[in-house]
Amino acid sequence: MDPLTHTAMGLFLSRAGLNRWTPCAAGILMLAANAPDIDIVTAAGGSINYLHYHRHLTHSLIAMPVMALLPVVLVRLAARKPIHWVGAYCAALIAVASHLALDWTNVYGIRLALPFSGRWFRGDLTGVVDFWIWGVCLLGVAGPFLSRLVGSEIASGGVRDKRHGLGFAVFALLAVLVYDGGRAVLHARAAAQLEARLYRESAPLRVAALPSAVNPLVWRGLVETGEFYALAGVNLADEFDPARAAIFHKPEPEPAIEAARRAPLIAEFLRFAQFPLWRVTPADQPENARLVEVFDLRFGTPREPAFVASALVDSRLQVTKTSFEFGRVRPR
Repeated sequence: MDPLTHTAMGLFLSRAGLNRWTPCAAGILMLAANAPDIDIVTAAGGSINYLHYHRHLTHSLIAMPVMALLPVVLVRLAARKPIHWVGAYCAALIAVASHLALDWTNVYGIRLALPFSGRWFRGDLTGVVDFWIWGVCLLGVAGPFLSRLVGSEIASGGVRDKRHGLGFAVFALLAVLVYDGGRAVLHARAAAQLEARLYRESAPLRVAALPSAVNPLVWRGLVETGEFYALAGVNLADEFDPARAAIFHKPEPEPAIEAARRAPLIAEFLRFAQFPLWRVTPADQPENARLVEVFDLRFGTPREPAFVASALVDSRLQVTKTSFEFGRVRPR
């Protein structure tokens, strides 16, 4: 998820009771809820370096103890106040776990088993940014301040309540949990619809139901068959018609693709891509060269890709240039 959501979750965990475990709990929990995203520093090495290290070891189960310890030490040094080390560390572990759980719900995915396995785990329930969750977070943050303006705290002369925001924090945490649970049920229904149909007389090998930005009933269906990918919208409030699916044919194996596969950048991208679609087109320069592109269809199409890696392969099947882009829009 995005940093705002993670930060809000850390704040809500503090207000929901973890602030009783140690002084400075709010600061510790908000930092811990963001700690795995320390991998943002790898963006300095370029986009493919960031693709490799984003949601890498810092997002794994084995790194959780270290990710939880760092915020505790940082707040202790910065605040120069005593803390309850055991309580602070246990609370930080919960906040780090909340980060991993929220990231698992995304389409992007998470590699929980590193360094033993590079397998991606993903729930496909929400996007990296979810506006419904943002709304819940906004209510959870703003609610206590609004209630102060009209509640008993003003009448009592503004004495600070140690349980400030407890009710709104518990509500926000439960609301996100229920929301993601509901999304999981709807996701299962959408995936079942995709699996139950034929696409141009071909049965699906695998399917993915990807969430829309706003409507929980609308999903972006992605179906792989032996010869093509089918991209179809699934509206759980309406009949699903597989005949309306957009078809993207897989190219026949050719030497240019095999040459591109061996390029380190392309190999790195393929470790990330879950639904890779290849495309080979003639290149302007050098003579008889081929431009080989591979798209991850979870995030777009060849017309409007969001994740695409490319390799320029010359007539001798040598890769002369590679590139990776997080997204660009092609002219229609």
